[in-house]
Amino acid sequence: MKSFFTSVLLLCFAGMLQAQSIIGTWKTVDDETKEAKSHLQLFMGDGKLYGKVTKLLKSAPDKLCDKCPGERKNQPVMGMILVVDMKDKGGYFQGGSILDPEKGKWYECKMWLKEGDPNVLVVRGYLGPFYRTQYWYRVN
Repeated sequence: MKSFFTSVLLLCFAGMLQAQSIIGTWKTVDDETKEAKSHLQLFMGDGKLYGKVTKLLKSAPDKLCDKCPGERKNQPVMGMILVVDMKDKGGYFQGGSILDPEKGKWYECKMWLKEGDPNVLVVRGYLGPFYRTQYWYRVN
């Protein structure tokens, strides 16, 4: 009986940890227009966090990234990896970059769950000393 209760407690704790994870699908919202833009799936690969577009909400599904630099230029935004090389710093992710496909620019990035609300992700992009903050919402 004691092991049963221990197992139940462990499962509850594991569920709480899962709820606190930023891994999953997020609805991105433009900080300037306040419009929902896309769904982006955050996932781990080689110990780093990445983010891939899984759904476009305002654009045609075959939209190309005409302003993107390098290998992403004129590639479909759908399926594109926009968040790269983010490192887990314990409580937040940092050290990687995020691409704004509308402007074709890369920004240094930091992400963390909003305090008190694990369904809101704070995404901050930096260009030198300047930054912009977006709030993304968990898709269930």
